[in-house]
Amino acid sequence: MYDDILLPTDGSESMDAVIEHAVDVAARRDATVHALYVIDDRSFLTLQEGMKSDVVDGLRAEGETATASVASRLDAEGVTVRTVIRKGNPADEVLDYAEEAGIDLVVMGTHGADYERNMLGSVSQKVVTMSDVPVLTVNIAE
Repeated sequence: MYDDILLPTDGSESMDAVIEHAVDVAARRDATVHALYVIDDRSFLTLQEGMKSDVVDGLRAEGETATASVASRLDAEGVTVRTVIRKGNPADEVLDYAEEAGIDLVVMGTHGADYERNMLGSVSQKVVTMSDVPVLTVNIAE
């Protein structure tokens, strides 16, 4: 039922609980986990053109570190992992990747009832609302 699981990551320490859930589901089903980091290009729309490439390079490096960390943990648990870095609106990229890669389940963190973070719109809320596949959310409110 769950052969391919999508695990969007931001690289934060709060991802530990999300990774644990993804490992549990994937290990029980011999599934592949796709660790996805999205470079949020909305965050630097107002930067001068010359500065954008430096920012993108820095965020890409963060993404490589984040996905490598997830891959290391999954490898240690014997779970097959694929790492992916994309650029765009995080919720849109999660949804697009899920469709393109034939994902069966999305496992992602949410800030739950943290209304200050959710006032501007939540990536997990949009994914839950718009996803064609089940979404398992893990509360990572700090």
